Amino acid sequence: MAAPVDLLRGWVMARAGKEAMWLGDTLANLGDGAPEKALHVVLGLAPRRLGKADLALSPADLRAADAARPGWDPSDWSLDGAARVLALLVFRGARPFAETFKDLRRTSDAAEMIALYRGLPLYPEPEALDFEVGEGLRSNLRPVFEAIAHRNPWPRDHFDEHRWNHMILKALFVGARLAPIVGLEERANPELARILCDYAEERWAAGRPVTPELWIPVHPFAGDPKIDAALARAKENAA
Repeated sequence: MAAPVDLLRGWVMARAGKEAMWLGDTLANLGDGAPEKALHVVLGLAPRRLGKADLALSPADLRAADAARPGWDPSDWSLDGAARVLALLVFRGARPFAETFKDLRRTSDAAEMIALYRGLPLYPEPEALDFEVGEGLRSNLRPVFEAIAHRNPWPRDHFDEHRWNHMILKALFVGARLAPIVGLEERANPELARILCDYAEERWAAGRPVTPELWIPVHPFAGDPKIDAALARAKENAA
């Protein structure tokens, strides 16, 4: 089974075109003790050298990604974003990975930040990235929030129940879909079901619609009177 970094390298190199030699030399340099400044330069150059096209992975590629890291779904990654994650994975710096990641996040623009967060399931020292993940979830930029919440197994694997529930609720408040959240059914819990029913009731009272995706983590707890009442109303509204 291929490692995630090897999959990324193959996908990016295959799409690098005339920049393949530059990219190969750059990655070799990063893996051979280049200073951290070189990593910053590569991350900044990636969109100009490689372009911003979709990575456009095949179904077989996506199956390989999930096999390499369960829940990893790079279906919406761009070429430059994949190259940025790849560069960070191959870089062998003097500092701990989490410190490097922290500085990159603080100095990145929105596109770089999205790429950095999409790479979360592939990084070492996942526990050390907890604060930085929290900062991303607090972002006012929905695409940054979605880089963590959507098609990313990191929250499923590392959030406690309170933090998980808060992420689901924020997704609703910022207008992000729920279905692309990895573990939406797997991490369903009674407290979240009750929170979502309260949210739905507030929406209905204000004459606002409720997304059908909201009920995905609620259905497993049918049998509770409050939840049954909310499910019945949702069914009536959909009729």
